[in-house]
Amino acid sequence: MAGRIREDSIAEVREKARIDEVVSSYVSLRNAGGGSQKGLCPFHDEKSPSFHVTPSRGFYHCLAAETRVLTWDGVRPISELAGGTHKVLGAGGDWTDAPFRSYGVQRLHRIVLTRRRQQKEIHATDGHRWFVRAGLEDGARREVTTSRLEPGDRLVTSVPRDGTGGTGGAGGPGRSEQDWVVRSVEATDRVEEVFCAEVEDGHAFTLEDDILTGNCFGCGEGGDVITFVMKLDALSFGEAVERLADKYGVQLRREDGDVRDDRPKGPQRSRLIEAHREAQEFYAGQLATPEALAARQFLAERGFDQAAAEQFGVGFAPRDGDALFKHLRAKAFSQEELVTAGLVAVGRSTYDRFRGRLLWPIRDAGGETIGFGARRIFDDDRIDAKYLNTAETPIYKKSQVLYGLDLARREIARSSQAVIVEGYTDVMAAHLAGVGTAVATCGTAFGDEHARVLRRFLNDHEEFRGEVIFTFDGDAAGQKAALRAFGGDQNFVSQTYVAVEPSGLDPCDLRIQQGDAAVRELVARRVPLYRFVLSNVVGKFDLDRADGRIDAVREAARLVASIRDQSKVTAFAQEISKMVGADIDTNQVLAEVRRAASRGPGRDERRPDRRPDRQPGAADSAPAAPPRRAVPDLRDPRFSIERETLKLVIQHPMTIGRITGDVGVNDFTHPTYRGVWELVAAAGGPGAGAGDPAWANRLRDAATDPAVSSAISALGVEPLLTAKEPDASYVALHVFRLLELTTMRRIAELKSRLQRTNPVEHPTEYNRMFGELAALEQHRRTLRERTVSAQ
Repeated sequence: MAGRIREDSIAEVREKARIDEVVSSYVSLRNAGGGSQKGLCPFHDEKSPSFHVTPSRGFYHCLAAETRVLTWDGVRPISELAGGTHKVLGAGGDWTDAPFRSYGVQRLHRIVLTRRRQQKEIHATDGHRWFVRAGLEDGARREVTTSRLEPGDRLVTSVPRDGTGGTGGAGGPGRSEQDWVVRSVEATDRVEEVFCAEVEDGHAFTLEDDILTGNCFGCGEGGDVITFVMKLDALSFGEAVERLADKYGVQLRREDGDVRDDRPKGPQRSRLIEAHREAQEFYAGQLATPEALAARQFLAERGFDQAAAEQFGVGFAPRDGDALFKHLRAKAFSQEELVTAGLVAVGRSTYDRFRGRLLWPIRDAGGETIGFGARRIFDDDRIDAKYLNTAETPIYKKSQVLYGLDLARREIARSSQAVIVEGYTDVMAAHLAGVGTAVATCGTAFGDEHARVLRRFLNDHEEFRGEVIFTFDGDAAGQKAALRAFGGDQNFVSQTYVAVEPSGLDPCDLRIQQGDAAVRELVARRVPLYRFVLSNVVGKFDLDRADGRIDAVREAARLVASIRDQSKVTAFAQEISKMVGADIDTNQVLAEVRRAASRGPGRDERRPDRRPDRQPGAADSAPAAPPRRAVPDLRDPRFSIERETLKLVIQHPMTIGRITGDVGVNDFTHPTYRGVWELVAAAGGPGAGAGDPAWANRLRDAATDPAVSSAISALGVEPLLTAKEPDASYVALHVFRLLELTTMRRIAELKSRLQRTNPVEHPTEYNRMFGELAALEQHRRTLRERTVSAQ
């Protein structure tokens, strides 16, 4: 029996298998600075990139939140609370409802605490707030950020006033004998997603062990390259090592002796992959045989020559019932391996799954063949189905496979665009026509799992928003497919579009009849998916009739009411109003959407909601107070660069000097910070404060907005996020990052305008904006390089 893999072989695999190369087969990674790369997590769905890879150390880490919060329902990890509202214990010892949410990716510090011979660790951001005992009195305390915690500080505890819940007793703020004492605080390499609660009661909530705190906690799960492959592909440790060893040319050595084999029973994944590799080579060779004439004619009629067939690995399955089986048995593959791989089947005898068909190899993102798609080409084929696909196997899951992704993934990552077509020949035609981002599903509709796979390569998150373009036929089946796609639209952060050829031709036929340029033009003429779907719904009604317009609004409103992202409802309502026109305005559409959302199953929409116990006018006697305009928290991590830059401007105007020459009011998105910069600019810029000890006072005295005046006071005394005196590199790091964020916002705005502009109808305007976009992208790259060099 095979022995255990030797430790020196495992070490060699870890050394030669670069984790960034392996992860890049599953996720598009971008530079995150400091020698780290990041992308969307392949282990769970997310909207912001939180998966970090550090090639120099061979590790990745991603975000399973560890910090535990005391809630009414018990102690729970903070990551489970994010996105919802939960009852937590506030600063005053009262239970209060508080929303939890993610605050993006930030660097973490490790805090070591002790209490009565117990020790625990908490990871938090450097700006996280803690409450520290300020004296012998129970109520005396002060607020301290993580970076300012010192050994010996006693963290304030909190327990419920009424004695319910908690772990430390009753009576409001806990007594000092229950306090956790800080033993050490140190920066770490963990740069991960953080979470917090928004609590009105003292802006604080309580963690496990009754620790009272403010906000922002991190999470962490990770491992090395072997762990990554094990988790993502559901392999045992030995299988993962063998797979990486095979890929990177490592000859594995095993321990001598009869060692118990803990590997899963059944064929190993590596053998199934190897069987498919041999099968693909066999089928490709068969395409040149006389028996495959019909297959070659099929390809030629669709504009695919020998070079195209070789590029996509197209092959032919002989009509002989067991040709592949005999070939692979001669290559020392067992019958069990071939049956498990889905290449052969067993009836009265063993026979090939695919016989007398044109074949496309289906590959995973890393280029390994894991299945086949087979097209009927002979009239006497006893199987009527036009296409056959590999059945579900340990290595082939049709809900997670996209044909052409191995060829398209780099172009998808580069352009942040993916084009989803309907078949194998459409993928070939699109790629040969210059649309290198085309992929297709394999014998199934595009679903949630496909979207999750695609998002990882799209860099589909808020900072790098791209576009997903579906191609559908203009017939009823195409409209039905568009409705399905609209239902899954919210799987993407990217904008979704539809490209429909008016003549009804698919990309393959379009290329045959009108050439490569027509395929590229089809993609360029894409329209927003929601507009295509809503126009099809509205178009079913006679809009020249009043009742037709009302019915159209009701039908479209039901569709809009079904979407999960409520932030899009108003925009969709405006679109419906424009489509229907005449006497239907946006408010009427919104009212209909609200009715559709609240209407229960089987409820008569014309029946009023009658509640006899309600007194007329009882709830309407006093007019509702107008809602206050919400202003984001100044300490919201989204504005951390703005805050730190302004602290430099106010505290060190001489150091920041002329480097802020390119900074303007539009670089500040928070209205209060924008107001602070306007005062700085009006006073002559940061240089005007050089050598002036009253610089901050001058700015504050000039402020007319109390919020701006208060912010200047805080910015003037708050410590910088560096332990040493700020130098030119520290200043440059923040100024260039501030300018880069502005450039990214301008890029997003320009992309939005480009998406709304038809390049065929408005070529001059489209080309002008495209040129401007290229210049902005170059400017962003320059700023990124300057930011990285300043670190």
